[in-house]
Amino acid sequence: MIDFKEKISVSKQCKVLNLSRNFIYYTSKSESEENMQIMLLLDKKYFETPFYGYRKITAWLQNQGFVVNEKRVRRLMKLMNWKTIYREPKTTICNPEHKKYPYLLKNLKITYKNQVWATDITYIPMNKGFMYLTAIIDLHTRYVLNWDISNTMSAEWCTKVLNETIEKHGAPSIFNTDQGSQYTSEIHTKALKDNNVKISMDGKGRAIDNIFIERLWRTVKYENVYLQSYSDGITLYNGLEKYFEFYNEERLHQSLNYKTPSSIYCLRNVA
Repeated sequence: MIDFKEKISVSKQCKVLNLSRNFIYYTSKSESEENMQIMLLLDKKYFETPFYGYRKITAWLQNQGFVVNEKRVRRLMKLMNWKTIYREPKTTICNPEHKKYPYLLKNLKITYKNQVWATDITYIPMNKGFMYLTAIIDLHTRYVLNWDISNTMSAEWCTKVLNETIEKHGAPSIFNTDQGSQYTSEIHTKALKDNNVKISMDGKGRAIDNIFIERLWRTVKYENVYLQSYSDGITLYNGLEKYFEFYNEERLHQSLNYKTPSSIYCLRNVA
């Protein structure tokens, strides 16, 4: 593992060990023990009722015995990147400084790899504190092309992961995201435009538009994160690395006729 006392730089050690240098330096974000308990409950609750807003969540938590108000619940939901699904497309006012892009996947037949990629960020609970996970998947094959963890949801982080993915796999025809500030930022949209990638964004409040990545989060959490109870960033990174290798190389997917994402993605280059 990394030795900070070695004469060899940490950067070179990470390169030799094939590790991301990011996770060496950060520590997970922390909250009070009760807040961490609430956030874990909310993380699981999201997969049951993603259509709940902060008022219903507040009432639900109060029914569970927690003494919370709406202000506290809204803060924790925002911290977790909770995205409530609702029908009304104009109930949230968009930031006029950030350009939004249309949703390009409606009625689109996705028939080959690298036609459409999708990405998102999700909250990862840990024993003490939490981190964020991002991943980029190929929608045709469900192959996880790249992923990373961080203690912030910055546009720079998302762009770094995007650039790494394009460098390794080439550029897709379409890249789909939600309307989060990370993805509407100039640095992220410029990276896509520079590679001639069409930008697609979910409708506001319609997480269902990015259903494939939402299903990935559910799978990762129930098959790995909730079972492992990770203690720190390094064990989390190593655990997720093993899981995503399993997900791509061994896990059989019903939607792929019980084949693995890797067996389809690596079959041939189709464009």
